[in-house]
Amino acid sequence: MDRPESPHQRYERLIARAKQIQPPTVAVAHPCDRSAIEGAVDAARLGLIQPILVGPAGRIRQAAVDADLDISALPIEETEHSHASAARAVELVREGKAEALMKGSLHTDELMGAVVKSDGGLRTGRRLSHCFVMDVPGHAEPLIITDAAVNIFPTLADKVDILQNAIDLAHALGVTQVLVAILSAVETVNPKIPSTIEAAALCKMAERGQITGAILDGPLALDNAISPAAAAIKHLASPVAGHANVVLVPDLEAGNMLAKSLTFLANADAAGIVLGARVPIILTSRADSVLSRLASCAVASLVAESRRTDARKAVA
Repeated sequence: MDRPESPHQRYERLIARAKQIQPPTVAVAHPCDRSAIEGAVDAARLGLIQPILVGPAGRIRQAAVDADLDISALPIEETEHSHASAARAVELVREGKAEALMKGSLHTDELMGAVVKSDGGLRTGRRLSHCFVMDVPGHAEPLIITDAAVNIFPTLADKVDILQNAIDLAHALGVTQVLVAILSAVETVNPKIPSTIEAAALCKMAERGQITGAILDGPLALDNAISPAAAAIKHLASPVAGHANVVLVPDLEAGNMLAKSLTFLANADAAGIVLGARVPIILTSRADSVLSRLASCAVASLVAESRRTDARKAVA
């Protein structure tokens, strides 16, 4: 008898792939509670990351004691408080000592504030954006949703960068054909719905080479973006319709509601990562499952490896 597939085989495949590559050194900013220290140690134990713990050493060690974890082999960068932890974690990246950042028990705004500083931050020419890599039961592959956490009301120019970040992520995760659905409430261009106009513009920009590495279609409603049956009913002849593996939402509110609906109504797991900075940034939450935290680390590891490969090609 065939063994039933795990309900989380999508994440398990990602984690298995990440375990086969060199784990990136990750500056973990302020891991001063049980959830934060567990996430870093569990990922290190699986060989997904090599963490540098950044924060007040006494508090970090106490969190490890509370979680019954041995961190004696892990390096600690001493800081006084959470703002200093964020700043030092960013410095470690700038010094070439870390290939990724990971949020500990500090507020997201504290970490991102250090990242986006004009003097000493980690900005690039690309706009920062967030991607959820969702493990949705019944969906064959991970579904990338962007942006549900950073850009509130992105402009058309913002969406170009948000899309390119997500497309690059999909390639780093090993997606062979990236199919992007640009979501709206309907699948026809309607001047009264601005997101449909922007969807059409983004598709034309992709045709002109301003967005690369994927096939785009939009506007598409969610049903005909991910359901072949719904796409067939609407007579949508498109390689994307019904088969999207990346979805661009109109704004943060729509993305947040979509991701949380999948999480709480469809029992999906959500790994989160911020892209567009010099290094990938792992954003975890105390509400995340252990598997989600590990998957977030695996995603960052695969992105770091993709960047190493690109750097080697640039030198060759």
